[in-house]
Amino acid sequence: MLNNIGLPGLLLIAVVVLVLFGRGKISSLMGEVGKGITAFKKGVDDSKSEIEDAMAEDAKDVTPTEDETKV
Repeated sequence: MLNNIGLPGLLLIAVVVLVLFGRGKISSLMGEVGKGITAFKKGVDDSKSEIEDAMAEDAKDVTPTEDETKV
């Protein structure tokens, strides 16, 4: 059903949405969407850095010292 909307159909939908909600409401809504995306990206980056820090703390150096290699 939605496979063959095409460019004219999308333009018609955009015009109808603009008429129904008005320019001010749509711009404020898009601003909120942008803030949400920014907050999501920040949360993902923070959790990624926390995971990397935890992995760095857990990593141990298993390289044998010179005393252990001489038998």
